Amino acid sequence: MAAHVLRTAPRRRIRLDEHLPVDHRLSTFYRIGAGLMGLVLLAFGILGLVDRVGFFDTQGDKVSGLSTNGALSVISICAGLLLFVGMVIGGNVASTINMVLGVLFILSGFLNLALLDTDQNFLAFRIPNVLFSFVVGVMLMFFGMYGRVGSALPHDNPYWRSRHPEQAEREQRVKAGAELRAKALAQGPAPTRSGSAPAPAPLGDGRSDR
Repeated sequence: MAAHVLRTAPRRRIRLDEHLPVDHRLSTFYRIGAGLMGLVLLAFGILGLVDRVGFFDTQGDKVSGLSTNGALSVISICAGLLLFVGMVIGGNVASTINMVLGVLFILSGFLNLALLDTDQNFLAFRIPNVLFSFVVGVMLMFFGMYGRVGSALPHDNPYWRSRHPEQAEREQRVKAGAELRAKALAQGPAPTRSGSAPAPAPLGDGRSDR
């Protein structure tokens, strides 16, 4: 008996830009969010470096009502540049970068809140910085999760379709069938072929001709 070799199908690798077309309207939304937040962080970081504050100076310096030092300025510039990269690429990459940085900013707010007024406050955080970190984190998560995460996504959403492929395929078949029926009704009844038997004459009233 010949031996049969069972081969398992190769696992399909998931790409960040797999479920969202580049020209989709959600991609524009992700790009705008990444660009706006990146511009804010980049401006804050550059203004902090202009003052030439010590890199790990725990006292910091004021920039637009926020405390900063060299380390915080460099981190802000790097985060802003990363958001600009997401803005240029767009699609799921921009969405993912927004979400990841949003979570990091919120975690940073909690962490630095615990380090206030301690010698480990190397980013010179103050209460306004903590609030700013929370606001930026929430905004980035909103720009990244919009149209991608939720229980009430429309069924034409590419993320919903990728998570419910069988139901999406059924709905697509039903929609295609409805379109074909509507098209057939719009065209009217099919014309009779030439050479076919004539239609029967209408029946009389039952009285014979005299």
